[in-house]
Amino acid sequence: MSGKFIGAHVSAAGGVENAPVNASEIGANAFALFTRNQRQWKAKPLTEDSIKRFKKNCEELGFSPSHILPHDSYLINLGHPEEAGIKKSRDAFLDEMQRCEQLGLKLLNFHPGSHLNKISEDDCLKRIAESINITLSKTSGVTAVIENTAGQGSNVGYRFEHLARIIELTDDRTRVGVCIDTCHGWAAGYDFLTEEGYEKTWDDFEKIIGMEMLKGIHLNDAKKELGSKVDRHASLGEGQMKNVTFSRMMKDNRFDDVPIILETPQPELWPKEIEWLRNEAEK
Repeated sequence: MSGKFIGAHVSAAGGVENAPVNASEIGANAFALFTRNQRQWKAKPLTEDSIKRFKKNCEELGFSPSHILPHDSYLINLGHPEEAGIKKSRDAFLDEMQRCEQLGLKLLNFHPGSHLNKISEDDCLKRIAESINITLSKTSGVTAVIENTAGQGSNVGYRFEHLARIIELTDDRTRVGVCIDTCHGWAAGYDFLTEEGYEKTWDDFEKIIGMEMLKGIHLNDAKKELGSKVDRHASLGEGQMKNVTFSRMMKDNRFDDVPIILETPQPELWPKEIEWLRNEAEK
């Protein structure tokens, strides 16, 4: 059995306790979920019953907290240049972290943020780090996992250097990490396809951030060309990165024990994609 933990971002409709069941049904041994409605600022608190059933389902179906990668709301911008926007985002992020604490989860994945062309990139990165510091000081046990971006619009986080800068400015580096989205990385100009590009990308990651900071992977093919800065996910092998990229990643032991999460656009293909990835890992 390989050391790969592979799954997808599954639905938690009807209650978070349904997410592990949905993950199990597609043959996953890792998964991602939203612990609340990601399109609304305010969310109802988790009920005791829901929390209990979530933990029970995870235990019974064999999902470990270190292979579950919850994602925060897309509305949150921890680098927001304006007071009202940053306050709203920080409050919502704290709520997300506290939900993870309640569910016994260890990770919370989030998009770093956007400067909205109102402050410099570096000032935005400083705000993000400050947002993380505030949240970590009010919570315990959950690691803030920063996701790389495609660099669309005014988003920061599309260079490894951006992620390293945020980490450098955090007070507790034991509770911060990184999730690499392959589609975002490709769109930002990181070549995962050629053997040379692949090695260079991960060597750069090691030098600039450090492999020990890698806490998750979003495994997605990309519809647009390398360096397009356009975030369009494709199903595995149906985009620019081709099957060879994902096969190579499955054989790379640097990604053992890290949750590898599909966010590919055809959920009906997830069982097949997971099975194919697992077979590649075993070869």
